[in-house]
Amino acid sequence: MKKSTAYRFGVAVVLLLSCLPAWAQVSISGTVKETGGNGLPGAAVTIEGTYKGAFTDANGTFSLSNLKPGTYQLRVALLGFEPAVRTVDVQQNTTVSFELPRSVVVVDEVVVSATRANRKTGIAYSDVTRKELNKLNLGQDIPVLLNFTPSLVATSDAGAGVGYTGFRIRGSDATRINVTLNGIPYNDAESQGTFFVNMPDFASSVSSIQVQRGVGTSTNGAGSFGATVNIQTNTLEKEPYAESNVSAGSFGTFRSNVMAGTGLLNNHFVVDARLSKISSNGYIDRASSDLKSYYLSAGYYTNKSFIRLNVFSGQERTYQAWGGVPEDLLKTNRTYNPYTYENEVDNYQQDNYQLISAHELSRNWRLNASLFYTKGRGYYEQFREADRLSRYNLPPVILGSDTVRTTDLIRRRWLDNNFYGTVFSFDYNSFGKLTANIGGGWNQYNGKHFGEVIWARFASTGNIRHRYYDNDGIKTDLNIYGKAFYQFTPKLNAYADMQVRTVGYSFLGYDNDFRNVQQEANLTFFNPKTGVTYTLNDRSSIYASYGIGNREPNRNDYTQSTPQSRPKAETLYDWEAGYKLQAQRLAFTANLYYMKYRNELVLTGQINDVGAYNRVNIPNSYRAGIELEAGTLLARQLRWNVNATFSRNKVQRFTEFLDNYDTGEQETRVYTNTDIAFSPNIIAGSQLLYTPVKGLELSLLSKYVGKQYLDNTSNESRTLNSYFVNDIRVIYTLKPRFINEIAFTLLLNNVFNELYESNGYTFSYITEGQVATENFYYPQAGRNVLAGVRVRF
Repeated sequence: MKKSTAYRFGVAVVLLLSCLPAWAQVSISGTVKETGGNGLPGAAVTIEGTYKGAFTDANGTFSLSNLKPGTYQLRVALLGFEPAVRTVDVQQNTTVSFELPRSVVVVDEVVVSATRANRKTGIAYSDVTRKELNKLNLGQDIPVLLNFTPSLVATSDAGAGVGYTGFRIRGSDATRINVTLNGIPYNDAESQGTFFVNMPDFASSVSSIQVQRGVGTSTNGAGSFGATVNIQTNTLEKEPYAESNVSAGSFGTFRSNVMAGTGLLNNHFVVDARLSKISSNGYIDRASSDLKSYYLSAGYYTNKSFIRLNVFSGQERTYQAWGGVPEDLLKTNRTYNPYTYENEVDNYQQDNYQLISAHELSRNWRLNASLFYTKGRGYYEQFREADRLSRYNLPPVILGSDTVRTTDLIRRRWLDNNFYGTVFSFDYNSFGKLTANIGGGWNQYNGKHFGEVIWARFASTGNIRHRYYDNDGIKTDLNIYGKAFYQFTPKLNAYADMQVRTVGYSFLGYDNDFRNVQQEANLTFFNPKTGVTYTLNDRSSIYASYGIGNREPNRNDYTQSTPQSRPKAETLYDWEAGYKLQAQRLAFTANLYYMKYRNELVLTGQINDVGAYNRVNIPNSYRAGIELEAGTLLARQLRWNVNATFSRNKVQRFTEFLDNYDTGEQETRVYTNTDIAFSPNIIAGSQLLYTPVKGLELSLLSKYVGKQYLDNTSNESRTLNSYFVNDIRVIYTLKPRFINEIAFTLLLNNVFNELYESNGYTFSYITEGQVATENFYYPQAGRNVLAGVRVRF
């Protein structure tokens, strides 16, 4: 069944190419100019309600051919200019012209134009709009809302999409995915992971998200090593508004928020605000979430510049569900949680401050500059049964003739950090053949790590809140990049993108004598990218690109090793090539990629020279595949969006280390040409959208993820089974006279009650002469429901 499902996805995409009907063909051509001025290159000309579109050339001209005679609504848009919409009756070849006036105010999108990919970049990317996010946003986290973008697999510790969530793109985990907010880095500087739980309901303040797959473009965050997620919050709402969202559903999930904005006051000032609360009991036992957040933004706009202050904060309290469900309990107790202590919680607050500005220096030059500061503080609390006192720097307790060396205790592990810096770019547009960006960023992270014992059955010499470890880490990151696009001919465009990045660590780690001392580590990376795009005709184009990405080891790789055993940085060589088609009723993209890794960091089970199970470098591994995307208008009321990724993800040589409890030594097993862990060979998504009457949309949302291995051995006893999940979504929208809009959403998740696990971990060892393996899984919820209402004034 699963093979046939994947096969149908692949065949369906190919068949979409043959669904273009034959018709008498006419065309629309014309020019787009600045009011009273010259032609505008790069303006987007689209036919609303279709996939058809084109961009103006260096002279501001465009052409849309292969059209059926009829009446069309043309939309013309270009950053920095007021958009124009016109209805055109086309019965024969028609010529039209547009004049776009300069925008009255500078819009926020200019801030991310330097870091986002565009049609000339020659890489694989997906843009997700606010409208698309609103359809799914009933309180679940951003990874779940992005679930239907190509090559992405989302997961949730609690099993219901609220609390700790994560994603992988092309098999790359969150520590290898660069996330930016308005061009500002968001990844945790030390672990390099992304914790969306610290931004509850953040999607309600997002205007768009771009997901770049592969090395991507130069950005201001951590080195992209598999994908980039660029999130933009700032968007100018010129009219005042107020909005409220309430949703509820299975597992006690409840989300409520209120949002409001002043609109543009006196043609200069704007204020936007949001207040949110989300709670959920989780699918897994006791995996509850209590989440609160707010977003406040104030801006000042003129026709040549703007400055905007964003302040947003998230507070999360989640009961831990990190342990997973043992494999032998999956059939009898899928919601098992090993933690039973009533306060086994993660408690953290993160406050973000962003000062964002853009200034037009001349007709051709623009400066974007931002300052940011992020403050985080919190702990996770754990009950530890019969733990050794020596682990907490406490001596044994002498009770008469007895010596107590272990005790039950409760500990808190704290993180108190400050992250601050700046990002900037100078953007050049010749309004001809050349556009360019020169930019970069500097940031510093100061993290304080300490642990406390807040209770112990036998406290030994410790006082309440006994601090048993205390160390700080500092990380400094600087990058400079230059990026240029040049239009050699009306059909041929090329780009070059060069980035130099330096990373400096200061941390408490082991020296060559295994003593804990303050240490330094400094790395410098050169990340070049280049590509070409060739326009075949007004409907199709081809592209190719090559890029190199480098990524530093994380904090634990350094602190749990000596300079001798410390791992090297990873390097990725990324080749991409693709074909794009945009016809009136069909949009299609095929993207080929080959990602070759040198010194990829993975867990092997090997114990290093300080007794830690650290990650080690493997010399050669690769990911290769094809990503297919298609959107088609099957009928006037029926639209189908589908994507599929078929890939091979291999480690050329992998050595596994197993603890032998019989001998006290480690044994090795060598494997060749094995699958990379958590890298399914097939990922496919489908959205079938039907609009039977105005205001009503019925959708069938489907996701297929192939088999995954839990480690790099390709051992069939250490796998995540493939799964095929289907959701039904119903949206009914009303637009009465007294308010702007009322939208009712019903989301029936996993309607066929598929029992599946989206994540897990494994470890093996030798005992009594046999290899024993223990697998742990993170089950996802079966059939469940969410319903919500959105009211906008």
